[in-house]
Formats: sequence, C-alpha cells, structure tokens
Amino acid sequence: MKKLLITLLLLLAPVQVFAAQPLTPDQEQRAQKMIADFLFNDPNSPRIGAKNPKLTLVVFTDYNCPYCKKFDPYLEKIVEKHPDVAVVFKFLPFRSESSLTAARDALTLWRQEPGQFMKLNHTLMAKKGYHDDASIQEAQRRAGVSVTTPDDESMLTIKRSLIVAEKMGIQGTPATLIGEGLLPGWVPFEQFDEMVSDALKNRCLLYTSPSPRDRG
Repeated sequence: MKKLLITLLLLLAPVQVFAAQPLTPDQEQRAQKMIADFLFNDPNSPRIGAKNPKLTLVVFTDYNCPYCKKFDPYLEKIVEKHPDVAVVFKFLPFRSESSLTAARDALTLWRQEPGQFMKLNHTLMAKKGYHDDASIQEAQRRAGVSVTTPDDESMLTIKRSLIVAEKMGIQGTPATLIGEGLLPGWVPFEQFDEMVSDALKNRCLLYTSPSPRDRG
C-alpha cells in the first residue's frame, strides 16, 4: 500500500517534492486528497454536465470495450435528466494498443478544444469491434476534428487513471463511481438512473441534515 501511495504522490504532485521513503500520516492524507482531486477535479479529464454539481460520476472506459459502447449513450442522457449531475471520463486502455491511441487522441482534443470532445467520443464509440489506426482517423474525420500528435499530458493522465483504478480495485470497463458506490460493468439505463437518483437523494440528505445541536 505504501509503495502504491508513493507512486501516486509522485504522479499526482511535483516529483521534486517527495523522496522515495516511507509515507508519514500527513503524506498519506495528502495522497488521499490528491486521488479525490484527480477523480473529480482534474482539468485534463473530459467532463460533461453541471458546472457546480451536487453529484459527480466518474466513468472508467475504453474505446474498444463493447459494453462501454453500450453504456456511453447513458452518460449524456443522465446529465440531461439530472441537471445537478456531472460526468468525468477516465480512460483505461486495457484491451489493445489502439485503445491507448484513441484515448490519447480524445484527451489531447479535450485539452485543445474541449467543446469538440463529445463529437469525437461519439464517433470513436460508434465503431463496431476493435479500432485500428485507419478507423481512429476515420472517427476524427467524421467528427470534423484533427489530432495530429497526442500530447504528453494525455499519457500522464492515463497513467494516473490506471494507478487510481488499481487502488479502487477496478479490473475492467466500464466501471462507474456513483456517490459512495462503484458500478462494475453495464446495466440497463433504468437501473443506472435509479442508482444516480438514490445517490443524489443521499447527497441532499447529507447537506440538509441538522447538526446534533440543532436536533431536539
């Protein structure tokens, strides 16, 4: 565990700050905060939905995963139905080299032109079967975008996602963090919507519950 947390500290913070030595309790606490910041507030990870959400979902996905392709349309649908919800995309290129290439292109486009990300996301997810270089280029053409060379930050973002996913026990895609729970795999939209609705209710209860001194 300490080795993993050291790795997280090195990846999620300036390298020169930390030496490869046992973590203090303060460093462990900082690592946990860095993980939360990376999951919910990382500017290099694509996001849709509410600007100031009451609930932020984090979806771990792969452009070559057939169940990710089935699940992906739910994400826009859920933020349309629930205006207080946001969705953050994390890529886990588990399946092939083209998973990594497609993910890096999508992340690079998000950094360059965030408003164009969902167009490329749609065309990449629309491909039946596995991508290759030609199909990734075709997806870009259909989306009306161009990513000539993926940037270095895209690789670092993916490395961070892989490490955080390992810590969370995620072994496949899709996997979606919903409030305090993790949804592994695909479910029908109605079930997904119910889980999101329950998580929103719990958040509302959390923020509206009276403090002990306010109770009779």
